[in-house]
Amino acid sequence: MSDTTSPHAPHLAQLHDGNRRPMADYAAQHFAVTCEGGVATVVLNRPERKNPLTFASYAELRDYFRALAYAPDVHAVVVTGAGGNFCSGGDVHEIIGPLLQLPTHELLMFTRMTGDLVKAMRACPQPIVAAVDGVCAGAGAIVAMSSDLRLGTARSKTAFLFNRVGLAGCDMGACAILPRLIGQGRASELLYTGRALKGEEGERWGFFNRLVEPEGLLAEAQALAQSVVAGPTFANGITKTMLHQEWAMTIEQAIEAEAQAQALCMLTQDFRRAYEAFVAKQVPVFVTGKEG
Repeated sequence: MSDTTSPHAPHLAQLHDGNRRPMADYAAQHFAVTCEGGVATVVLNRPERKNPLTFASYAELRDYFRALAYAPDVHAVVVTGAGGNFCSGGDVHEIIGPLLQLPTHELLMFTRMTGDLVKAMRACPQPIVAAVDGVCAGAGAIVAMSSDLRLGTARSKTAFLFNRVGLAGCDMGACAILPRLIGQGRASELLYTGRALKGEEGERWGFFNRLVEPEGLLAEAQALAQSVVAGPTFANGITKTMLHQEWAMTIEQAIEAEAQAQALCMLTQDFRRAYEAFVAKQVPVFVTGKEG
């Protein structure tokens, strides 16, 4: 915390006001969100249609994840769907139909918006856990793919089905991200055929970190997120940043970037707290990045 008696306190307050925007009480319009213990739970909540996305929900999700970069009170995110399904993709009637009537520049506006959702998810410092049950298709599969960790169920069905509607599999970063998760050959199969990746196969291929029973899925995802929150928030944000940025680096560049990142983490009080707790045979309590 800053020293309010310091002559620099007014300037620090301005710094904080310009870069800290609490999001724990965010009132969403096109999805549900709650926050407890630093974990925000985002629920796609149109269960009667298997939680499809609309133009409005795409935009709000993009803006929400962008805003999390400035949120001092959210340290991890769980994304899930209501009613036993994750997300059926873009709404056929509210997105797919209208797209057929749009000119080129507005189609590009849409595809850039959808891609910006993935960029926002990858750029926000909070680790994201996807809790995937039932249908996870199209843009829903992309949201799961773009998360940092994925829990599924045996009845999960994840389908990158773009080619089944006459489109390319290169949608919202799928050709860049999916091969890094499951390998080039397996990603190629899913993107060329659009077939569903079932839960057990998804776990075997490495798409899911693990499978859990449907009735315990959300609780397990939230517990996993809480375990992340219990760790060093600032350092976890650095880890996420490096995991993403090192895709475009050589090994030599990555090693140097990690050296700089780790040296920065060594300057945090969390590093000192961990050492002092180890010496005292105690469990460290990490607070750097949680002060807001």
